[in-house]
Amino acid sequence: MDASQFIVPLWADLLAIAIGGMQGAMFAAQFRDRRLDLLGIAIIGIASGFGGGLIRDLLLNEVPVALQKNWYLVVAVAAALLGMLLERIFSRLGNVITVLDALTIGIYCALGTTKAIAVGLPPVPAIFVGVLAAVGGSILRDMLLNLPIALMHVGSLYAVAALVGSGMLVGLLELGVEPFVAGGICVAVTFGVRVLAVLFKWSLPEQRRLERLPRIRLLRRPRQPGR
Repeated sequence: MDASQFIVPLWADLLAIAIGGMQGAMFAAQFRDRRLDLLGIAIIGIASGFGGGLIRDLLLNEVPVALQKNWYLVVAVAAALLGMLLERIFSRLGNVITVLDALTIGIYCALGTTKAIAVGLPPVPAIFVGVLAAVGGSILRDMLLNLPIALMHVGSLYAVAALVGSGMLVGLLELGVEPFVAGGICVAVTFGVRVLAVLFKWSLPEQRRLERLPRIRLLRRPRQPGR
């Protein structure tokens, strides 16, 4: 797929940034022990909305898309303030933050992987870029809030969901599926894996170490007579 044939629609980029900014502000609003002012909410929204795209474009050696138009910053800040104002309402609807988080991961995963392939990266590095683009916003958000990075928590399948979706996208593109259709499937698969992981408490095995190392007995040569 030629890079000239791949253009991310403005609405898709703005949608991803808006959802990321709103989700970041709603996430930050949960913590009553660390209240943020309006500037802090705006910064969290920008980090959550731009994080994945910034990492993606820096890895691809490009000027970040979010810095090329005025709309990106405006949408990120507005979405963050909206998420702050409506956090009480959204929190009553159930797992809204988890759903928005899963949707953000899926959108950035699809955009990052497809763009990496379009600029000429092989499939495996393209998947790597897609995964980092998907989880970059959450990583920056947690770092700014001085929280343990959710990506490394036991029971969190952020990167795994993005890895499955990105791998699906690469496979579909290799089979000749249209990028828009493959991207939509990637978003759906990533979203589904993340939500199902939360519902059914799927997780990777925890870190382990060998408590007892097996003893290796060295075989000695039998002594020859006369020695």
